[in-house]
Amino acid sequence: MSATLTSKRHTVHDLGDAIEFCFAQGWTDGLPVVPPTTDRVGRMLEGAGLDPKQEIGFVAHRAVSITAEKVAINAVMAGCKPEFMPVVVAAVEGIADPRWSYHGPGTSTAGAGVLMIVNGPIAGDLDVNAGDNLFGPGWRANLTIGRAVRLVMRNVCGSMPGTLDRGTLGHPGKLSYVIAENEAESPWTPLHVERGFRADQSTVTVMAAEAPHQFYNQLSNTAEGVLTTLCDDMRISGNVMGQPHYALVLAGEHMRTITGDGWDKKRIRQFVWEHTQNSHAHLKRTGRMAGPIQPGDETKLRPLVASPDDIFVIAAGGRAGAFSAYIPGWSSSRSSQAVTKEVRR
Repeated sequence: MSATLTSKRHTVHDLGDAIEFCFAQGWTDGLPVVPPTTDRVGRMLEGAGLDPKQEIGFVAHRAVSITAEKVAINAVMAGCKPEFMPVVVAAVEGIADPRWSYHGPGTSTAGAGVLMIVNGPIAGDLDVNAGDNLFGPGWRANLTIGRAVRLVMRNVCGSMPGTLDRGTLGHPGKLSYVIAENEAESPWTPLHVERGFRADQSTVTVMAAEAPHQFYNQLSNTAEGVLTTLCDDMRISGNVMGQPHYALVLAGEHMRTITGDGWDKKRIRQFVWEHTQNSHAHLKRTGRMAGPIQPGDETKLRPLVASPDDIFVIAAGGRAGAFSAYIPGWSSSRSSQAVTKEVRR
């Protein structure tokens, strides 16, 4: 490439030494990384058409400028192909956006991962998994794109476990947490279109998130039956105070049951919002809300999120099996908002 890289060079004897050197420097997430040679980093930058000095984002809380060169280095280490780089860049733009509020999810004891939801044509072009074994291993795009973003957080922004990253508990999504929406089989409006983009645009939505909570219902043949099971689980999930968002991931069987009743995403959101509210008395009795129980607390209700629009409905997961999931957003007085960025290539 013509542009000059400015990162420090290190000399090692062979591939094995390079991998061990990266471990010794603290640049890895606990797994081996691909050594970021000049050629590899150059190809990664070319994959997104970026100059190495271009600023991808500025994290004000950390006073850190994230350059394209640093993103490319970490994308190489994560095992990305150059064609994955535009998605990584868009996701980094998302976590650097003030609305995402990096300091909270990046440092909290609550242990948030970065859930990334890919929409639009690029999901199919890159084979980002939206089906069987969702959230699981087996798809290079899913695993390496998410890993690249976490390595940027670690190596550029300083979110190191035990220092800046103070998560009491982590979860596997902190390694990589990437899915695509199954737009090909979904009868519903895609998430990115609901959030103001055209269907033919490619996007990634970043959400500070806890791990997936799986629920099971193979008995109901109605939308209300499936969603009642979901709501009962969500309402008492233990994380029912201050979440900015919830993501509902509805897999094949549940999606077909719900759409068979003619329910669209708006109706799903409204039903779930109404049926997951807790009384103030219940929240106080279970140690989630401070203060003594007052007259009227038995009937005074608190919703999980401020508005039905804060519930994202995503069609994804395998075609068979009566399982779906919900994902609570990271909680801190609803301060971290999900952000959707266009993937430019």
